[in-house]
Amino acid sequence: MILTFTSPFEREPGIVAWLLKQSYAELVASDPKHWELELENWEQSDHSVFENPRTVGACTFLSWANTDLVGLFCFDPRPKPAYGVIGHNCILPQFRGQGFGKQQILEILRRFRETGIRQAKVSTNDHPFFVPARRMYTTCGFREVKRVPWDCDPKQNMIHYEMEIGPRQQKMNGNSTQKVRHEK
Repeated sequence: MILTFTSPFEREPGIVAWLLKQSYAELVASDPKHWELELENWEQSDHSVFENPRTVGACTFLSWANTDLVGLFCFDPRPKPAYGVIGHNCILPQFRGQGFGKQQILEILRRFRETGIRQAKVSTNDHPFFVPARRMYTTCGFREVKRVPWDCDPKQNMIHYEMEIGPRQQKMNGNSTQKVRHEK
C-alpha cells in the first residue's frame, strides 16, 4: 500500500504526542525507568509543531494508508545545504512490518533532495525495540558513523547514521520514491 502525507494542522493539537505515545508504548513499558522520561519530550514536540507552523510544523507530516492514520515523520532542514536531520519516524504498532517506515524515510530523502540538502543524518538507540529501525536505515543506504552513550542511560548507546544524497542515491532510490503519493 502506498502512503499519502498530510500536514498535522488538519488535526487537533495533541495528535503528534498521541502518535508518539502509541508508537513507543511497547518501548516505554519495556524500560519505564528510562523511557517514561521521553513522555514530556513528546508533549513538547506536539506543542512545538502547533506553536511554530512555519518551521517545526512545516517539517512534520502524518502518514496515511487510505483513510488509516499509520504514522508520523519529521525532519530538521536548518543545517542545509550541508545536511538535514531526520527526527521522529514512527509507525503505529498495528501497521508495522508493511514498509511504511521506509516509505516515510524515502519521502524525507525526496524532500531533502528537492531543497538541495547533500547529506541526511539520523540517530536511534541500540535498545532491542529499535532493531527494525536500524535495519531500515541501512537498507535505505545509511551507514553507521558512531555510537555514543545515551544521556539518559549510559548502558544504552545512541547510534548515528549518515547518508550522502546525490545523483547516485537519487537514481538508486528513484523508483521507490516515485511510487509514493504526496499531498500538502
